[in-house]
Amino acid sequence: MEQEWKQVLFTFVNQYNQFQIDERAETRYQVVTDLNYLMERSERSKRLGDWYKFRDAKPLRSETRATLLRTMNETPQEVVVDIQLHAHLFYSKGGMTHREDTIQQQRLKFIRDGEEWVIVSVEQLTTERHPLLQNVLSSNGTGDMYGGASGPYLNANILGGGAGRRSTKYRREDAVAYADRWWDSENPEFTAFAVNCTNYISQCLFAGGAPIHYTGNRATGWWYKGYLSGKEWWSYSWAVSNGLEQMLRTSTWGLRAEVVDRAEQLMLGDVIVYDWDGNGNYEHSTIVTAYDAGGMPLVNANTVSSRHRYWDYKDSYAWQENTRYQFLHIPDVF
Repeated sequence: MEQEWKQVLFTFVNQYNQFQIDERAETRYQVVTDLNYLMERSERSKRLGDWYKFRDAKPLRSETRATLLRTMNETPQEVVVDIQLHAHLFYSKGGMTHREDTIQQQRLKFIRDGEEWVIVSVEQLTTERHPLLQNVLSSNGTGDMYGGASGPYLNANILGGGAGRRSTKYRREDAVAYADRWWDSENPEFTAFAVNCTNYISQCLFAGGAPIHYTGNRATGWWYKGYLSGKEWWSYSWAVSNGLEQMLRTSTWGLRAEVVDRAEQLMLGDVIVYDWDGNGNYEHSTIVTAYDAGGMPLVNANTVSSRHRYWDYKDSYAWQENTRYQFLHIPDVF
């Protein structure tokens, strides 16, 4: 039985690769009967075809490796599994071949239909859309919300401070190196969140020399300590896109950013945040780590782990027509 449904999984991955490259790909043997998934795949494939034409890029091939993470249920008639899809997508632009990587997780439900197995449900377990975090900054953080702690536990030279602080250069190459080192794994020195995109970006900025601004108030500054006495000791700006965007845009010293108009104005180590619904709430964060042959930014991200992905994310299941972006240029000196 196991080999039968695993063969269907193999076909599913092959069809995934086909639709990454060609919106008109034919599937003589359709293994998925989930209509919502099929409609979404059709719309996404058409969007990708138009997207490549607009970018003057040509998709070449998609190589995806499926890893079985866990089996949730297995009977002679039904199997439910969680899988991880690690996709290498190759495309050409301006005479150069580019490669981008993405890692996402899905839950598949197989059922036996007569003598055949089919996939009746495809659920995205990782996504860039996180509506539950939109209003986290509405919390009324106070200085004593952490049990009256009087000050930082970390070295003051690392944490930084307002008065007498020396200027620090932003080491863009170090931020990018960190982003490429940890895009597909978790640095064990930091807490890993289920929604990890902004935590990852903050780590990249810190690796580039951005000074910690510790306030003891989760609604202000930019700081991280981890879990202490079972409590979360980090600022919203460290872990939430909306918080990071507000902090970068309004900060007057230390880590801060200038809002620029176009993606091509960004430098390595700069940040893009994403408002999928166009309602002013930013739900995803990325960092610029490379450029394509046309000089457009390629970005790294977490949650849906991504490396050298085209900045506008029109390949994302979270993207919509009213998606808006904020382009945040980090200064060379803090």
